[in-house]
Amino acid sequence: MALLKISDLNAGYGKFHVLNGVSLEVEKGEIAVLLGPNGAGKSTLLNAIAGLATIFSGSIVVDGRDVTGKSPGEIQKAGVGYVMQSPNNFGTPNIFPELTVRENLIAAAAGVRPEEAEKALREVLELFPKLKELENRKGKFLSGGERQMLAISMGLMKRPKLLMLDEPTAGLAPKVASDVFSAIKSIRDMGITILLVEQNARKALEIGDRAFVMVTGRLRYSGPAKELDEEKLGRLIMGQ
Repeated sequence: MALLKISDLNAGYGKFHVLNGVSLEVEKGEIAVLLGPNGAGKSTLLNAIAGLATIFSGSIVVDGRDVTGKSPGEIQKAGVGYVMQSPNNFGTPNIFPELTVRENLIAAAAGVRPEEAEKALREVLELFPKLKELENRKGKFLSGGERQMLAISMGLMKRPKLLMLDEPTAGLAPKVASDVFSAIKSIRDMGITILLVEQNARKALEIGDRAFVMVTGRLRYSGPAKELDEEKLGRLIMGQ
């Protein structure tokens, strides 16, 4: 059963159209990889799902619930978590720099029952043991990799059904990036469906179950990740 179903979506910002007739489905328990060149509309698609972009027409359904045009808060309550790239188009960081690691995680669990928040806290610290060592360090003093681990952990504190990750390995050293990819697989194994935007196509396709390729606001490929290699991806991007 599809956890995420997008039908003929046209979206953008204000009066500016970015997405044109995008339709896709992501099944429960999948890692779905969204690839494409810069400016293709990948982040706009995530923003549309999260309630941060203007939707002109089409629909977005999460776990059977129509969230088209709903507020970000309502969409979050529907089970959607979103870890934005930092920096992003909105000029906001994806963590709170002045709060400690622990305070960031507690803030991200706002509205969650105390026992559930405590359970989520244990799970994310098990997923990223490095954060356990850094619980009392302020976000602004973390390395790039540590910040990204914290941002992903914050996205997990409400135990979303769907976790969207926008360029989680951007700017990270290869070893740190590899650890993040391993963590993404572990998150999928926790029963959380993932929609991943990633520039490292080879690594993303290695861990992905399903792949989508977007070019100039339109979907050019939808299918199994194992059937899409870098050569085919290059041809799709070039319009061949």
